[in-house]
Amino acid sequence: MKKISILGATGSIGTQTLDVIRKDKESFKLIGVSANSNVKKLIDIIDEFKPGYAVLNEKLAYIELKEYCKNKNLNIQVLCGIEGLNIIASLEEVDMVVTSVVGIAGLIPTLNAIRAGKSIALANKETMVSGGDIVKEEVKKYNANIIPVDSEHGAIFQCLRGNKKQDVNKLLITASGGPFRGKKRNELVDVNVEDALNHPKWKMGNKLTVDSSTLMNKGLEVIEAHFLFDIPYEKIQVVVHPESIVHSMVEYKDGSVIAQLGSTDMRLPIQYALNYPKRNEGVVDKLDFYKLGSLNFEKPDMDTFIPLKLAYEAGKCGGTMPAILNCANEAAVSLFLNKKIKFLDIMDILKDCMNKFEKKDKYTLDDILEVNKKVKGYVNYKYGN
Repeated sequence: MKKISILGATGSIGTQTLDVIRKDKESFKLIGVSANSNVKKLIDIIDEFKPGYAVLNEKLAYIELKEYCKNKNLNIQVLCGIEGLNIIASLEEVDMVVTSVVGIAGLIPTLNAIRAGKSIALANKETMVSGGDIVKEEVKKYNANIIPVDSEHGAIFQCLRGNKKQDVNKLLITASGGPFRGKKRNELVDVNVEDALNHPKWKMGNKLTVDSSTLMNKGLEVIEAHFLFDIPYEKIQVVVHPESIVHSMVEYKDGSVIAQLGSTDMRLPIQYALNYPKRNEGVVDKLDFYKLGSLNFEKPDMDTFIPLKLAYEAGKCGGTMPAILNCANEAAVSLFLNKKIKFLDIMDILKDCMNKFEKKDKYTLDDILEVNKKVKGYVNYKYGN
């Protein structure tokens, strides 16, 4: 039985991870869970799965949960904040840590899980984007195992199995195109939050859904793929595939292309990561090829959706530039979701921050945390008032 901690258990990935565990309770035991502030959802999880540890990021939520567990006489350790995350990420009895905390907040507990020798089911793009060089160094030092949970990286991970890296010609990352596929910049002027959250294929959290609408999510995935698979940016290509059936592909030097196809359901890559290297009986609907019809592929419009272009530029620039881009995006998306800026402002803020902040070629964790503080402070001060 594999023992699991989930960082970010009440979000989209966390909820679907729980569903995978729920349907295969003989294979998994939930040990630790965390949430930002959603006490009600965490209580439901505790009542159903009875983990030994629970973490809440917000102090008042932590106090409320602690009181609940005391009144119910539950045998559970309730923890608070980043310290709590670090504890459940490195518990001795835990085999695998699912990192689905949104944003750069996932970086430190992921590093602690790596240092504790845990297998990492990585569902936090920002960890690799902001601190890819540090994460790679720690993975090598501690001989850690990272299995990507993103459908695209999970697909590439599967397509690479059994083949040699030197035989890879390029990685092909597929993109649904989001809710504004085919539109030009002038058509996006009046986009509102509800429009951006209306994704045609995937059910995701708000931040990731907005990233999909700007194609920033693909930009983050390009940078993450570079670090995860040690492939140069020139050999990573984004392909718009509106049906979202082909989750990504690998082209080899002889011209062969190996693709991973599956239902549009995040539980598929989650289940694969949790069971790796085994495959268990599926928890999602199987594809019916008689009903699929055609599969379409297009070139992404990087003149309209410039975050994808900026991500390639930031990745090739290296150093702390990807972190600058990522932190600017986190701050800008938050302002957009709170209706303080317009949709197109997100893209302009990214350009502004990449021009304003100087990159550092060699960096430490403290440097990344400083970038996070400075960039977000700048964006919130300049654009949030």
